[in-house]
Amino acid sequence: MKAILRLTIVPLAFALATFACKSDDPKTPEDSELPENTIDSKDIFPALTFSLPVDLVQAPGDSSKFFVVEQGGVVKVFSNSENTSSSTTFLDIKSKVRSGGERGLLGLAFHPDFKTNGYFFVNYTSGTPLKTVIARYKATSATQADPGSEAVLFTFNQPYDNHNGGSMQFGKDGYLYIATGDGGSGGDPQNNAQNLKSHLGKILRVDVNGTSKGNYSIPGDNPYATGTTGNLPEIYAYGLRNPWRISFDMGSDRLFAGDVGQNEREEIDIITKGDNYGWRIKEGVDCYNPSSNCNAQGLIEPVHDYSQDNGDRSITGGYVYRGSAIPALAGKYIYGDYVSGRIWALELDGNTRKSNTLILEGKGNISSFGQDIKGEVYYLNYGAGKVMKVVNGNLN
Repeated sequence: MKAILRLTIVPLAFALATFACKSDDPKTPEDSELPENTIDSKDIFPALTFSLPVDLVQAPGDSSKFFVVEQGGVVKVFSNSENTSSSTTFLDIKSKVRSGGERGLLGLAFHPDFKTNGYFFVNYTSGTPLKTVIARYKATSATQADPGSEAVLFTFNQPYDNHNGGSMQFGKDGYLYIATGDGGSGGDPQNNAQNLKSHLGKILRVDVNGTSKGNYSIPGDNPYATGTTGNLPEIYAYGLRNPWRISFDMGSDRLFAGDVGQNEREEIDIITKGDNYGWRIKEGVDCYNPSSNCNAQGLIEPVHDYSQDNGDRSITGGYVYRGSAIPALAGKYIYGDYVSGRIWALELDGNTRKSNTLILEGKGNISSFGQDIKGEVYYLNYGAGKVMKVVNGNLN
């Protein structure tokens, strides 16, 4: 029998550990491994520990500090120095946030002109009944925000506790992209991901500099920006189950999403305007509803997907490596799995998978990746509360 519910990030490690593995071999014919010690990871800020960290961000143009999002409703800030001894609270909105399980403060994005206007944006769950809130706050300094400055862009209801998405990124077009889950339970029982009148199971795109809808406006070239069909104008792409972390490639500005699977497949998608990524019709490359002979016309296949057979059961989307410290990773998409603690480097030729290389194992519950202004890649160990950096093993 298929599991009723697929969990993405839950602090209950014992629940995740109950998933059984079907196979001892994680590799497909396209998979490979780097020579031993080529890549390593490092506790880059050893004096710092965070409470259930779920996002790691630098502000535009400022490499001197990092911000860590704690799921309970706090954003911490600290100096980008290995010997930094403490962090301070940048924003505390615990009183607004309903957290626990997959709920909480889940995403942070700084306005491209943050240095000038002090604006940043958060994505959190709140209230009874549960809803997602997309809101803007204003910083009073580079290290302190005003918790009373909230301006809500929009909200939407969450029918279940899980599959809340939460990732937010600004594109080079200046628009804010927001990843949303299908609303939860298991199997998307309300078919939200395919419903163009629902915010759920989507990539949304909004203009935070506009005011036509209050504190934002709709980009004119959004797929449903105009018309009277009732399709939501915020929708940029759809058919996603629980996109747990999206990112733009610094080099190409392609938008990557790691989409968590139901029972069989985990997938990576390159998101383009107006496209349908298949859930709940398909799970990765397989039919899901119906379980066979599904109509895949018009659906976009993942650029890579993998089986859950080896205990890799909850993808965490990452970043295309654009740093200089690890030449072997140049231009490759670095991503991981929350459950297994494995990290891979995916190499593409255009939009086609060229290779998929296992680079690290046993790295704990990987809740998020981060990327600094120089293009180096980091990840968060959720249970240990640590910020880890992907480093050159030969030099470490």
